[in-house]
Formats: sequence, C-alpha cells, structure tokens
Amino acid sequence: MVDVSKIQSNAAIQGAYGQSQNLKGAGDAASSEATQSFGDMLRDAAEQSVQNVRQGDTVATAGLTGDASIQQVVEATMTMESTVRVSVAVRDKIVEAYQEIMRMPI
Repeated sequence: MVDVSKIQSNAAIQGAYGQSQNLKGAGDAASSEATQSFGDMLRDAAEQSVQNVRQGDTVATAGLTGDASIQQVVEATMTMESTVRVSVAVRDKIVEAYQEIMRMPI
C-alpha cells in the first residue's frame, strides 16, 4: 500500500484542507433551501419558464431576420418546447392533487 503523505507535500495537504473549510457544507445548503417555501419555489420555476419562452421567442425572431443561426433557433425552440412540456406536466399534477383533496371526506 502506498503512503499518501510521501507522495503529496504537507503544504499541499494543508492548503487543500484550508480551502475545504471555506466551502459550504451540505448542512448549510440544506438549511438555506429549507427556508424557501413551496409557493416561492413554484413562483421561481414559473418565472424561469416565462423567461425561457421569451428568450426562445427572441431567438426565433432573430433567426427570421437572419441575426441568429439555424442551430441557435433550433436550440431555443427545443428549450421552449421542453419548458412548455414540463410546465404542462406540473400543472396537470397540481390539478390532479387539488381534485384528490376535494374528493377527501371531511
């Protein structure tokens, strides 16, 4: 078995350890995500979806005027299509959950 301390210098090990201390731990990331409510998460996702569709529309318009390449137009269109599909799927799940709640006996 190879002794790692012989391969790497002690200064390099200490430097890596010091850099790792500056990184956020998994607990820090989880606590910051836990503060965001479900409604906020949905709002942010909806805003991002609208932004993706608007950007795709802008690139498609630029493609019609010759300011964007065919590849850029196709990529923007594919992004718009996947955004719309995901948005519709999320909407369907929300409506399904609402209907399930309304069918629950009180």
